[in-house]
Parts: sequence; structure tokens; C-alpha cells
Amino acid sequence: MTGSRRFASRVLLVAAPWLLIVLAWYAIRASGLISPALVPSPHAVAAKFVELSKGRLGLDVLMSTQRVFIGVTLGVALAVPVGFCLGWYKGLRTFIDPVINFFRALPPIALIPLVIVYFGIGEAAKTVILFYASFFAGVIVMYEGIAQISPIFIKVARTLGATDFEIFRKVIIPLTIPHILTAIRVALGVAWATLVASELIAAQQGLGALIQDASAFFQLDTIYVGIICIGFIALLMDLALRMATRRMVAWQDRIA
Repeated sequence: MTGSRRFASRVLLVAAPWLLIVLAWYAIRASGLISPALVPSPHAVAAKFVELSKGRLGLDVLMSTQRVFIGVTLGVALAVPVGFCLGWYKGLRTFIDPVINFFRALPPIALIPLVIVYFGIGEAAKTVILFYASFFAGVIVMYEGIAQISPIFIKVARTLGATDFEIFRKVIIPLTIPHILTAIRVALGVAWATLVASELIAAQQGLGALIQDASAFFQLDTIYVGIICIGFIALLMDLALRMATRRMVAWQDRIA
């Protein structure tokens, strides 16, 4: 198979699920099972996207992306060392694991009243919600990954005469990088899923605010635009991270 044919088949493979979703969308709308008034057509949503792109949509995307970026950066920055310590020190993990899982199970939206009381209704409150979601998602991935590192790597390094610093720099850090990148990916996904909840806190701009404003006036096409934008931005960020992961851990054996 030539390079151009391989590229064409890959493009078709990637595009096929999206085409099927659009076809299913049209089919559901045409079937009569759901009132057409409750399911805007794909072309109507596309037209609304173009309309909003000339107005507030760009700022909404920018504000939401900025909030997610700050929340995830702060959350992962703390989750990495905490997760490393929990994974490396079994006694500490046994001690703190129930507390971590208790807070991880609490939905961020349930904390909004308390966040408003303690942090007000400004950007700090939204960042706290996204930080909370990102931290607990990242810390779980980190400590589970670190706890599964085989001790044989350390034993071999000690046998070869490596010092503790050399073991940390040349063995532990390279083995930790894949888990850090996975923690970032998971935290990003959770943060985007939490975005609408964080923007319940008196947000004037943002995709969550766009969706909430549209819901107040039953503007379903605008709601669809907001949801699709969140999904695609999260997808693009995840793809970028996956590409970075392949480059940074090229030494790691992978199935695909």
C-alpha cells in the first residue's frame, strides 16, 4: 500500500465515527421519536456556531481554556509530589489513602456553596473547583503508578554501584514521567468535565456560562455548540499530550 493510500485510509478511519454520529443525529431527528423542536439539526448547530464565532464564542473559549489550564497546572503541580510520596512510602499510603478516596468521591459541584462562602464569586472560586477536581484525579493516577514500579530496577542499579541520587535521577525520574503525563491527561479530562460546574459561580464568560445562559432561554442550538466546543477542545488538548507522551517516553515498550 502506497503512502498516499495509507494516509487516505487513516483519514477515513478517523472521520468515519464522526460521520456516523452526524448520520445518527439526522436519523433520530427524522424518526419522530423525539420532537424536532427538541433536537436541532447538525446544520442548524453549525450555523449557530458560525454566528457565535462572530460574537462572544472566542472569548468564551479563551476564558474556559484559561481556567482549565490554571486549575490543572496547580492541581497536577501538587498531585505529582503528593502522589509520588504516597506511592513510594507504603506506610504513608496506608495512613492517608482513606482520606484521599473520601475527598475524591465528593463531586465538586457539591462544594460550590462552601467555595462561594470562603472564596467569593470571582475567578479564585472557579480555580479552586478545577484545582480540587484535577488534584484528586492526578494524585490517584500518580500513586497507583509509582506503587507499581518494579523494585528490580532499583536493585539492579544498586548492584551496579549507583548512588541514591543517581538512582533517583536515572531510574526513578524516567519511570515516573509516563505516570506524570497520564496524570495530566486524566486531570485535564476531569477538569473539562467539571468546567460547567465551576462556571455556575457567577461566570459572565466561558463555555459553561454560554450553556447556562442558553438554557435559561431554551436555546438548544447554542447549548449544543457549547457542549461540542468543550468536547473538541478537550480532545485537541488530549491529542497534544498523547503526541508529547510518545516523544518523551519513546524508550518505553508499547503495544500501539
